[in-house]
Amino acid sequence: MTVLLRGGVDVGGTKIQAVITTRRGRVVGGARRVTPREGGPAAVADDIALAVTEAATSAGVRVRELRSVGVGAPGHVDGAAGVVFKAANIVGWSEPFALGPTLEQRLGRPVAIGNDVSVAVEAERRFGAGRGVRSFLGVFWGTGVGGGLVLDGRHVVGRGSAGEIGHMCVKPGGRRCACGLRGCAEAYAGRAALEQRARREARKRKTVLFEIARKRERDSLTSGIWIRALEQGDQVARDLLDEAVDALGVAIGSSVTLLDVERVVIGGGIGERLGPKWLTRIERAAAPHTFFSPPPVYVLAELGDLGGAIGASLLTR
Repeated sequence: MTVLLRGGVDVGGTKIQAVITTRRGRVVGGARRVTPREGGPAAVADDIALAVTEAATSAGVRVRELRSVGVGAPGHVDGAAGVVFKAANIVGWSEPFALGPTLEQRLGRPVAIGNDVSVAVEAERRFGAGRGVRSFLGVFWGTGVGGGLVLDGRHVVGRGSAGEIGHMCVKPGGRRCACGLRGCAEAYAGRAALEQRARREARKRKTVLFEIARKRERDSLTSGIWIRALEQGDQVARDLLDEAVDALGVAIGSSVTLLDVERVVIGGGIGERLGPKWLTRIERAAAPHTFFSPPPVYVLAELGDLGGAIGASLLTR
């Protein structure tokens, strides 16, 4: 049975989530580590290897018994070469890095690399909120804003980055995004961009965001901190998230008009934590930018924090 087990890793701006899955996507082991903020991609690779090893131990197997390991990484990925060109939401990852070959050397197993959101979309297509529909747009709202497409029953990846909704322009000439472009949805809605705005706002207005972060011993504003601030009626958190929803509405509504999908699946750390009430707000924000009626059905991703790692485990080299 162990030869059928696979490893999967979701690499995010704040966490590295590893799982061990069966060929039907059932999780039998897992481990989580904090994404290192120093040392660049080499340090991230070290922690990925450790997370896979810990996940295998929790599943009662050794890494060498795994059939393969898949990794979902942020940014532009060359899956054939196993190279991640740059990951804007990970500190120090601004140059191409051969993540796949590095991990194969460390783990002694075949390693496949894919885009983090793309693999999460594939997991939702097979096992989650995308089951049973021929087309959907996946939007994953977390440290950044990523997207993926299923059209006519087929997961569309283009040249490797299809569905990058976070880098659609929602405000021409607008804020500079970490990718280098201006006016991207991610520059208004990504958690990293939201934190930068919150720090500027904190010089002018009272906010509990950073007080909560200190109490929870966090050095960044995680999704949970934003939720807690909303619960405490923090106006800065509310204003910035409202602006983020407006930006997402432009990007999603325009994408729906172009693609005519049946469903929009909202996931990611912020998207899932905000829940049904904010899902409805996103739908309302998208409506003025959607050409036709009836609009698609808006739903939350079903696989939660493990979706990206489960999807990564489906990758094969």
